[in-house]
Amino acid sequence: MTSVTESSRPARRAPGPDAPRGAPDHGAWFLVLPALIPILVLSVGPLLYGILLAFTDAQSGRTEPTRWIGTLNFQDLLHDTLFWESFRIGLVWAVGVTVPQFLLALGLALLLNQNLRMRWLARALAIIPWAMPEVVVGIMWRLVYNTDAGILGDGHDWLSGLGTALPAVIVVGVWAGMPQTTVALLAGLQNTPRELHEAAAVDGAGAWRRFRTVTWPALRPVALAITALNLIWNFNSFALVYVLTNGGPGGRTRLPMLFAYEEAFRYGQFGYAAAMGCVMVALISILLAVFLAGRLRGEAKGGDAA
Repeated sequence: MTSVTESSRPARRAPGPDAPRGAPDHGAWFLVLPALIPILVLSVGPLLYGILLAFTDAQSGRTEPTRWIGTLNFQDLLHDTLFWESFRIGLVWAVGVTVPQFLLALGLALLLNQNLRMRWLARALAIIPWAMPEVVVGIMWRLVYNTDAGILGDGHDWLSGLGTALPAVIVVGVWAGMPQTTVALLAGLQNTPRELHEAAAVDGAGAWRRFRTVTWPALRPVALAITALNLIWNFNSFALVYVLTNGGPGGRTRLPMLFAYEEAFRYGQFGYAAAMGCVMVALISILLAVFLAGRLRGEAKGGDAA
């Protein structure tokens, strides 16, 4: 009786590739909303408002209503030599911080990846600058550079010299941002199979050859990502340089973000400052796209050669 009932039951077919999909699960949106709403409110909304503001003559303290002026703010920016000088300083700052930051972090990550005594303590000490707010870092380094009592002062005012202010600030930027790069590179190193290093060592490969043929190919994706992020973060720096020099002396450390901040909150030119922000976002996106395209093209050539 049981065999007859089971044989009469129609066999269930597995859904094929042409089978219709089920209705979308609308309940999943409720799981996404807690993360999506803050992004829309705090990131996308202000960005769209800033783009809209760039096409107006919005100013502080005026009684007349804000007017739509089209691309007039952008036309004025084309002839604003102070803005383009700040943009040049921002590029020098971003590259000058990112390159030494990466090289020093790579060396530190390679060192912390070794079987050293008290390695846990060294790793904890290495991330201390990352745990400190930028304002605290700026105040601390102002004391370090202090002419009278600073460790590096020695009678020389590093932050007020026309030729020394930007290099002195770059040193602070490298010190403050190196831990996050070190952590990212150290994670990439720990994901590299140790068997590859052992096999290369058995074949007689030295330390440099093992790094070039085993470590770096595995670390390249992490290095590409963290370098691109560091370029963006460093170019958009504000608090650290604001506390250290406030853009001085003579505008030698006035980064684009500082310039836009002064236009908006010191001179009340909100529309003009918003136009600066739009131009900075567009230009840094283009530069970053060129950088990433070049790196990816180099990786493709390296893969083909291999």
